[in-house]
Amino acid sequence: MFQGAAVVMGVASCGKTSVGEALAQQLGAQFTEGDRLHPAANIAKMSSGTPLTDEDRWPWLAEIGKALAGPGGKIASCSALKKVYRQRIAEAAGRPVAFVFLDGSRALLEARIAARKGHFMPPSLLDSQLKTLEAPGPDELALRLDVDEPVSELVVKAADWLRGTAFGGLTK
Repeated sequence: MFQGAAVVMGVASCGKTSVGEALAQQLGAQFTEGDRLHPAANIAKMSSGTPLTDEDRWPWLAEIGKALAGPGGKIASCSALKKVYRQRIAEAAGRPVAFVFLDGSRALLEARIAARKGHFMPPSLLDSQLKTLEAPGPDELALRLDVDEPVSELVVKAADWLRGTAFGGLTK
């Protein structure tokens, strides 16, 4: 059984929640929807079309990390756009955190965000997220997946990686 901690990350509309929920179910892990941990001020700011600053994000990232802390398998969704954000999450978790980076073409992401209903993140903020995004590097515990693939395939690939390679096979 998976006993590690992982974040499904990427810009708005890449499928973090869909993949994260299915991945947690596949691994028998607890899932935390990162957007639900945003303070009201952050949601109001994003709803008005204003991008968050690093200072806005620090408390939220700490909450994501806390959700991943402790024993057992834990999966969270979070944009985790910068390397320093990913580091803050791992520090708050107090254990290694793997990142499943959902990446996709701008055209696909734009189409998805335009079709999304009832979410506080307006399509106008996609540009700021893409500008802020620092894709995980080779020195990070991360797997890049192309969101052009079906969710079911993304989940299988992420689960296989998390069970094996991500934590050196220690979480089977």
